[in-house]
Amino acid sequence: MYSAVMDAPFGKVGLRVDAAAGVVQLIEFLPASAASVAPNCALAERATQQLARYFDASGAPFDLPLADVGTPFQRRVWQAMRAIAPGDMLTYGALAQQVGGMPRAVGQACGDNPFPIVIPCHRVVGAGGLGGFAHHAGDGFYLRVKRWLLAHESAQQALAL
Repeated sequence: MYSAVMDAPFGKVGLRVDAAAGVVQLIEFLPASAASVAPNCALAERATQQLARYFDASGAPFDLPLADVGTPFQRRVWQAMRAIAPGDMLTYGALAQQVGGMPRAVGQACGDNPFPIVIPCHRVVGAGGLGGFAHHAGDGFYLRVKRWLLAHESAQQALAL
């Protein structure tokens, strides 16, 4: 199922790539109990290397070829999220104003993002708090991942000062 499953500070990250098409199809957060899978192709290796660099330094750039998926609105939201710098955050409402939509629709597009971290949906938060993550609310695994990603980026930004 996965082209690679790598260790992450909060658990594991699973990657699915289409080597023939040369695109990343999916990045998924997995619990630490998930079995590791060595990259099965050059693109999976490249993706794991770039993610590992991000875990070391949140400002590390990504240049992965991503599958052309999503509705036109989702792609607008995802493109706008890519412009949010590490250590910065936008509310769903502010992002909705940028892309010409409603906050709830932006939240849905964030939750539908198949490329988290590379397309940083964790940088989009609620007006009164953290908001959800990957269509999950409450204080479970996914919100712990979101908190870790935001803290990692904030700490990296503070080190740069």
